Amino acid sequence: MNPVNPFINIDRERCTTPFDCKRCLRACPPAVFVVFGAKMVKGVELDKKAPGNYAIVPMYRDKCTACRKCIEVCPVDAITLTMPQEAPAP
Repeated sequence: MNPVNPFINIDRERCTTPFDCKRCLRACPPAVFVVFGAKMVKGVELDKKAPGNYAIVPMYRDKCTACRKCIEVCPVDAITLTMPQEAPAP
């Protein structure tokens, strides 16, 4: 059977300032996460510490090894990791 990648969910209600924290980014060995600007204002650099201006996404979920280090270091318990159900054998 091929290994399957876990589903990674980020609770944006809890993870409001990822650019300021970055703990999951530093803890993740295969660098699964990326921070991006969630709001866009033309010609304006957004405050990295303001809630909601930036968001984190598991851009490279296919690289996740399910080590759960991101979950361990998240100070607001915003990350959940779920393994998909394996398909039944034919």
